[in-house]
Amino acid sequence: MRIHATVAAVTGALALSALAVPAVAQAADDTRPSLAATVSDTTADLKADLKADLKADAPAPAARSGASVEAAAALDVTVSGVSVNNNKDVVVGTTGTYTVPLTYTLNHTGDLGAYGTAAMIYHGTSIDDATWGFASDDAAACTEVSSTALKCSTTVTFLPDELLNEDAGTWRVGVVVVTEGDEVTLENVGTRKVLRTSKVTVDAAPEPVKKGATITITGKLTRADWDTNRYVGYGGQSVGLQYRAKGSSTYGSVKGIKSTSTGALKTTVKASASGHYRFVFNGSPTGGKATATGDYIGVQ
Repeated sequence: MRIHATVAAVTGALALSALAVPAVAQAADDTRPSLAATVSDTTADLKADLKADLKADAPAPAARSGASVEAAAALDVTVSGVSVNNNKDVVVGTTGTYTVPLTYTLNHTGDLGAYGTAAMIYHGTSIDDATWGFASDDAAACTEVSSTALKCSTTVTFLPDELLNEDAGTWRVGVVVVTEGDEVTLENVGTRKVLRTSKVTVDAAPEPVKKGATITITGKLTRADWDTNRYVGYGGQSVGLQYRAKGSSTYGSVKGIKSTSTGALKTTVKASASGHYRFVFNGSPTGGKATATGDYIGVQ
């Protein structure tokens, strides 16, 4: 497992190097590293890099407006306006990587001087009890929007092979801010749902069919299993059947059914006119929404 922690300095021409916490192997009993320890180590590393860059790039403290230890000691910051994935659920499947934008406003009093900031998103009520988390991929680029506010943006990448099923649900955002002489970790400054990808299929038969005859519509609802990195049947879920008449662009609701214990879907309707049928799943507390591609059936 690798967690990346990066910062950006925006006083003068400072540029902090990216940091990476060494990979930590997951134990055989699925016990994963402590996010609290990672945040603590990251904060210490950020401060060390900040001080090293200040010394190398601006050796005369008097020439750096607002960058003294005394000024930084009064660090007073808050975070607002947090957005993860443009305020949409983060839906993660079983393979690949899922990179989403993360933005926030950093509010401060006085002159921050040289500083660095990083964000993380984690599953748990606090950093101390988080079961898992990911830090921002790159430096949080911050732009001054007022004398007391900075708009910061970065990205976070979710890796399916580092997630467990228990991680699905509401995740929280934290932000770290460091200056020459102070540091602060702000927890629970925003939330975002992180869900397991759901998929649904549909098949209407027979085709073609005579008007008034019975159409049997089958399909299957599956959901990403992060423990095994494959898709498995999602049972006991409410799924809607929708119909769109030939020549129309709008689907309408026909009926609702529930998936079987294996995720199977099956229902029947009377053939009235040619058109498309599809199943729609509106999601659950742990599974994302899913809509099948409509299956056309001709009625004679």
